[in-house]
Amino acid sequence: MGDVISYSSYIIWNYILIYVLIGVGLFFTVKLRFIQVLYFSEMWRALRGKAADPGGISPFQALAISLASRVGTGNLTGVALALYLGGPGTVFWMWVVASLGMATAYAESMLAQLYKIRGVDGRYRGGPAFYISRGLHAPKAAAVFSICLIINFGLIFNAVQANSISDVMEGALNIPKAASGAMLMLLAAVVLFGGLRYIAKVVQVVMPIMSVSYLLLALSIIAVNFSVVPDLLAEIVRSAFGVREAAGGIAGSMAAAMLNGVKRGFFSNEAGMGSAPNIAAVARPDPHHPAAQGLVQALGVFIDTILICTATAIIILLSGVLEPGSGLNGAQLTQQALSVHLGDAGRYFIAVAIFCFAFASILGNYTYAENAMNYLGARSRFSLTLLRCFVLATIMWGSVTHVETVFCIADITMGIMGAINLTAILLLSDAVIKVTYDYFHQRKEGAAPEFNLASFPDLRGTVDSNIWSPQRA
Repeated sequence: MGDVISYSSYIIWNYILIYVLIGVGLFFTVKLRFIQVLYFSEMWRALRGKAADPGGISPFQALAISLASRVGTGNLTGVALALYLGGPGTVFWMWVVASLGMATAYAESMLAQLYKIRGVDGRYRGGPAFYISRGLHAPKAAAVFSICLIINFGLIFNAVQANSISDVMEGALNIPKAASGAMLMLLAAVVLFGGLRYIAKVVQVVMPIMSVSYLLLALSIIAVNFSVVPDLLAEIVRSAFGVREAAGGIAGSMAAAMLNGVKRGFFSNEAGMGSAPNIAAVARPDPHHPAAQGLVQALGVFIDTILICTATAIIILLSGVLEPGSGLNGAQLTQQALSVHLGDAGRYFIAVAIFCFAFASILGNYTYAENAMNYLGARSRFSLTLLRCFVLATIMWGSVTHVETVFCIADITMGIMGAINLTAILLLSDAVIKVTYDYFHQRKEGAAPEFNLASFPDLRGTVDSNIWSPQRA
């Protein structure tokens, strides 16, 4: 059974979904006139807004939570595995896929903002399930998407993150896995039962501090080894196109570099998977326009892959410990690379980094699952308490067990999520394009963009006019 699941996962990702993701990224890149390049500065401007509406959170908090889910252990251990399997050229293909993914991330998060609603509690709700049901009138597909999201982000992915934490804590600090699991479960319980706003407050502190610290460490390592950096960059490009085999052997072929770089890029930034839009919808954009939050979430892809994944890759490549066929990969490879640069301190730093990134990822994943529960109508206190208890149980379970087969199941259900979401955003691409052009037309005229539903008669009846009326905060 495990072989069947593993093979199904391999077919879905290696021969179907990856090419669809690339195609969708190219489509939105062209249709939105290379928004990720020409309007990069606008992404930073949109990030500065404040949550004046008590029903929403700030753009920065939404970015922090989406980064918490994106920037997990995969940025530290997954990149190491990709380098081991595909050589330095994987870095180049990660850059390519992130660049395309920024356009896809913009489109799905813009739609999440456009089709969001205000719940009975006064708070915003939205995401792929909402734009699938309201924009495409396909509630059954939206329900399937929501169920897959709860399974993946609420349960399985959190078990994987907990497993990574317990592994590194045992290896670096000799803390038993059961003890790590119990500590993590208790810490998560305190935050999760505090609700979305408390999660946002915790994550907006943890993620920036840890991300900036990690990037500064990478920059310091680059500065120390600056004389070899030009050759390293040249090696990355040569390896990406198979001009010269990366570190020798089949592992350095162009096909291996491309496949592993593309997979790692998409698995890390999740662009097109329909995860980040769940929190993007909760933000109160400033300026008051759906495109603003789309721009913020596109920036999240840049930070996740172009900055943090690249930082891990550079740390490893400059250390000289990458040896195809050696068996040293994943967390051990990253840990060994940091030990070369920092001595014994590297072992402890990676333990702290993985704990912080993985813990923040657990919190971010939970918010997606809670949003899906809300869409399915399970929004009572009892339902949310039950979800939180299941999440805490999977954290403990994941800390003490092997999760490879379960992770393959997650790949399949995540593939279903991706297929539904990518189909939806393509079918809704006319709305994406029109709303985007409206935003930048107003910018060119020197005005602060403001979305007026009256200018989009084809959206009436599907978009909440109480939210998207002029001067509506």
